[in-house]
Amino acid sequence: MESQSAVPLLSKELPLPEKTGEGTVQGGRRLATEVWEESKKLGEVVGPAVFMNLVFSTMNIVSQSFAGHLGDLDLAAFAMANTVVDGFNFALLLGMASALETLCGQAYGAKQHHMLGIYLQRSWLILLSFAVLLAPVYVFSGQLLAALGQPAELSREAGLVSVYFLPSHFMYAILLPVMTFLRCQLKNWVTAAAAAAVFAVHVAATWLLVKCIGLGIFGVAMAFNLSWVVFAVLLLVYALCGGCPETWSGFSTSAFVDLKEFVMLSASSGVMVCLENWYYRILIFLTGYMKNAEIAVDALSICISLTGWEMMIHMGFLAGTGVRVANELGAANGKGAKFATIVSTTASFLISLFVSLLALVFHNKLAIIFSSSEAVIDAVDNISVLLALTILLNGIQPVLSGVAIGSGWQAVVAYVNIGSYYLIGVPLGVLLGWAFNYGVPGIWAGMIGGTTVQTLILALITFRCDWNEEALKAGNRVRQWSST
Repeated sequence: MESQSAVPLLSKELPLPEKTGEGTVQGGRRLATEVWEESKKLGEVVGPAVFMNLVFSTMNIVSQSFAGHLGDLDLAAFAMANTVVDGFNFALLLGMASALETLCGQAYGAKQHHMLGIYLQRSWLILLSFAVLLAPVYVFSGQLLAALGQPAELSREAGLVSVYFLPSHFMYAILLPVMTFLRCQLKNWVTAAAAAAVFAVHVAATWLLVKCIGLGIFGVAMAFNLSWVVFAVLLLVYALCGGCPETWSGFSTSAFVDLKEFVMLSASSGVMVCLENWYYRILIFLTGYMKNAEIAVDALSICISLTGWEMMIHMGFLAGTGVRVANELGAANGKGAKFATIVSTTASFLISLFVSLLALVFHNKLAIIFSSSEAVIDAVDNISVLLALTILLNGIQPVLSGVAIGSGWQAVVAYVNIGSYYLIGVPLGVLLGWAFNYGVPGIWAGMIGGTTVQTLILALITFRCDWNEEALKAGNRVRQWSST
């Protein structure tokens, strides 16, 4: 019987609908049915992922709000520690965990269920090793920020808060692979349910430690750590204690086999995601060099938090697209992978369009939940148009990254990100911000230009992709890794 991977994307057995009469109606109904069926499959991953991501982003907003009402310096220190130091390292570990999404997703599509547990263990070994190597960044972050020219008082406070975040750093290395492991076998609902419980813990703990006990910024960080520990424990108990009988059969020495190849894929995944995730975080860092740095950092960190919160919706689509594309390619169905890409991209963009319009309508009220400072509220209002443009681009770029993860293109996308972000976006932002004296809006506008270039290149790569060939590559990859 002919392999599905050899079937052309527009099969001769399924002719295009006629342009007139009943054929057009039937073709339209068939297309609507296919879109609905694909939307339901995406929804199994996207829905819980969006909910979970929004919960986590809201947890950050809760922490930032408590920090902001302690004072402008506390807010700036929390933003610098959470967004720059902890955020940089989280992005690296998140990216490395995305290698697990490529392999687990394709193995699950090929019905090689036993390999998911092996991949999970390999990912733990790699991420925990890197977490240890990255720990000194937290310890010496204050000195590093000061050496890079950040204001002395801000560097000192941000360095102190960064040390407080160390427990969460190690939780990321344990938690992120488990989340991917569950997502690739369509058990995102478990993660979503655990996230809901953790959110309640986070709000209660933050209120207790900051408002009742009066621990200040230390209390904000400790509540943050406690939430991640509780979340990790909940998912580990489910995954390892009977919740995944087909994919988890206990610890195995096979996890130590071919770690070099796994490290290479994890590294390329880490670079790809880091270059994306760090890009806008660099805005916070560069803003520290501006005059009146505290107000500038506060305003920009609020905008980044808002885009980050909205971005969680599209990160859900990234997760759903990655899993759907990987599953279809693993099942040798190139046509299904292509269709999943189209449906997900369209839905994600329409959502971003709606939210960007909301940002324009409520431009002068965006900062109220974060700060009562009129200077900060006005500063956020002044860059609300750039916020809306960033949100609009967020509707496309993450989905294309999800396609790359599902297809295993991480190394190629890493090069695209280097060129678009760091050879175009950052230099253009610095040029507009300082040479042309546009300040924070200039930096942000330049970096939006880099994002636009990156999105266009990824769209072109995806458009020109031979999905049948990708399905063949996925089949070869699954057979190679299953044989080890």
